[in-house]
Amino acid sequence: MFPELKNDRFLRALQKQPVDTTPVWMMRQAGRYLPEYRASRATAGDFLSLCKNDQFACEVTLQPLKRYDLDAAILFSDILTIPDAMGLGLYFEAGEGPKFKHQIRTKADVDALPITTDTDLDYVMKAVTTIRHGLNGSVPLIGFSGSPWTLATYMIENGSSKDFRHIKAMMYSEPETLHALLDKLAKSVISYLNGQILAGAQALQIFDTWGGILSGPMYQQFSLLYMKQILDSLIRDHQGKKIPVILFTKNGGQWLENMAATGADALGLDWTTDIAEARARVGKNVALQGNIDPCVLYAGKEVIEREVENVLAGFGHGTGHVFNLGHGIHQFVNPDHPKYLIDAVHAQGQKYHSKNYGDLDALNGL
Repeated sequence: MFPELKNDRFLRALQKQPVDTTPVWMMRQAGRYLPEYRASRATAGDFLSLCKNDQFACEVTLQPLKRYDLDAAILFSDILTIPDAMGLGLYFEAGEGPKFKHQIRTKADVDALPITTDTDLDYVMKAVTTIRHGLNGSVPLIGFSGSPWTLATYMIENGSSKDFRHIKAMMYSEPETLHALLDKLAKSVISYLNGQILAGAQALQIFDTWGGILSGPMYQQFSLLYMKQILDSLIRDHQGKKIPVILFTKNGGQWLENMAATGADALGLDWTTDIAEARARVGKNVALQGNIDPCVLYAGKEVIEREVENVLAGFGHGTGHVFNLGHGIHQFVNPDHPKYLIDAVHAQGQKYHSKNYGDLDALNGL
């Protein structure tokens, strides 16, 4: 159905298989820092029109791959597609980010919500298939979803928040209501991600953007529990190919052991977690993704190359590392600068891998 994959470096690293050099992609690699993206968005009319038209979604997904030697593409969409499909009416307010026409604040609101299926988001599935064909086997395609906790924060807070007072009030005063919402979201995410796999996604990432605002016990109960539920129900092999899953909790470095125990293939690290320490703690069980500070891209070529080397050296020899930013690329980054980072990863990364694909990995017990 799809062209044969030519560059599987990213998928191999996620499965801790030998690679020739460290693979790299960037969260939010298709975005407002690129002039061609801004032109496409202007033509489409608005952000949601980009997401809901498979040709536009394919166009902007491929834009960074035409500029940079990336090892993976990521579906161009938004984490809030599921709440939108539940009937909350997603829209974007200029300068304020995402908003909903209907917010969730009561048990009755939760009870009224449907559990979505992949057919409720068929425009996303169509985009996945269109992008796979558009990639023509050049690199793998990553599908994604927000975590149930992260989706719930937006639904209850009605957008971004500084103090998360509404969802935390529900968590402490009406935990059963919040658990009911998270369960519906987990079931919806399972259907959504499995639909993306069937449509052509070759790896998945779960974005737990707001998991790090929780205390340890609350993270276990209200975020990690539901991500584990999702991982237990995903298609992990499709048409003879393993579908690796990356779990990314921003500011979640203190919970790496618990995250690794979910069955994820890789953990995303933000820049506040030391990658050497992370590898020592969980690196025999999972691959690691990350974790340079996105603000490094505001610096010049020499600084970027130095900071790339620091991250590569921190991980050390052997496979199981996918280089990435510690969070999404910033809007005001000079579009020439990501090339410095990507080229440095590929050039400097070679010395951390055996020319014979695996000798150093064997020496390091991987």
